[in-house]
Amino acid sequence: MNRVTVWSVQLYTRSAGTGLPVVLLHAFPLSSAMWLAQREGLARVCRVITPDLRGFGGSRLGEDDPSIDLMADDVARLLDEEGIDRAVVGGLSMGGYVTMAFCRRHPDRVLGVILADTKATPDPPPARDNRERIARAVLSEGSDVLVSEVLPALIGQTTKERRAMVFGRVKGLVQSAPPGAVAWAQRAMAARPDSFETLSALKVPLLIIVGEEDELSPPADADAMVRAVPEGKLEIIPKAGHLSAVEQPEAFNAAVTEFLRTELGATGPGR
Repeated sequence: MNRVTVWSVQLYTRSAGTGLPVVLLHAFPLSSAMWLAQREGLARVCRVITPDLRGFGGSRLGEDDPSIDLMADDVARLLDEEGIDRAVVGGLSMGGYVTMAFCRRHPDRVLGVILADTKATPDPPPARDNRERIARAVLSEGSDVLVSEVLPALIGQTTKERRAMVFGRVKGLVQSAPPGAVAWAQRAMAARPDSFETLSALKVPLLIIVGEEDELSPPADADAMVRAVPEGKLEIIPKAGHLSAVEQPEAFNAAVTEFLRTELGATGPGR
């Protein structure tokens, strides 16, 4: 029997800029710290809101059963707390899963959608089993399994070869992830549903971004999502892997800025 939700988790949030509200949801197993370059670069055209999803960064985990839907509801409560009726909502990897759940559960609160390095398909059984294995390993042994098994796939080959500082920064974020949050999020992601119907039902502009070297959610997955939404736009970031926003922040920010200006009327210096 599923536990009834009794914990109302207030998400710790970092924000910058003014104007059109844009919520960006971080990847697993990172925190809103990954969006530093976006808070700096996108604040010229919008209000960037980057929460720590429950259990990560400064946000408590609570005692609810693992659920992507619950994470989406946390974001809806955050908008209430910020006095925001509707926002552009986006996420990278796990943040993309939460974004799609938000679109499914709170469609009237969405102005636009940004999905980066994520996929609309559910986990096949082997992937679900692997998530459970990693969840158990982290709870019993700590973050070593994240560094040895998860970290290498987060970063593209170009970054590994040429951007040692970026790799080191991501490694630090991975190592600081709380084991309880890691296990909870793995189990939540393992249970997520297919989201292609959610995408096809969108009534707002959609931007899909993917790193050219992303092996976890490759360009083929991004292309499949775009084809589900006739008005969707696809941007492939060269020389970036799964964490395109961290590996190639200028290209990522340029794609988002163009989307916000042309599709949603965001304004800022330089227009």
